[in-house]
Amino acid sequence: MPAATRTITINRSPADVYAFLLDGTTAPSWRPGVLDVALKSGSGVGAVYAQGVKGPGGRRIDADYEITDLQPGKRIAFKAIAGPVRPTGSYDLVATGAGTTLTFSLDAELGGLKKLLMGGAVQSTMNAEMAALDRLKAVLEG
Repeated sequence: MPAATRTITINRSPADVYAFLLDGTTAPSWRPGVLDVALKSGSGVGAVYAQGVKGPGGRRIDADYEITDLQPGKRIAFKAIAGPVRPTGSYDLVATGAGTTLTFSLDAELGGLKKLLMGGAVQSTMNAEMAALDRLKAVLEG
């Protein structure tokens, strides 16, 4: 099962980091694989974002997601509801002396042929998402 987790410290308050991450439309500013994002429906738990990500050959792939859990200033969890791979993920935030310690986690269940054919590519994409936290830090601290 492809999975990835990374923790980073951001010199901003948990409330600031939480608000930025909760607004899914900010993703293209720090996640290079995201082409477009728009709020499709709802707010809070159950909100759905239409998202397009770069696929093979740079073509757009739907990767819409739904917010599944919110703990203001502390946690945002989500699940993909469109696309060939449907990972779940979370952002967990803890106040620290320097600002916020953010832990980002992703995992995807792949079975059978999909695991064999796509497992390596999915893991590479998850690793790239973890690396994008450096850009998130730069954007929020800039």
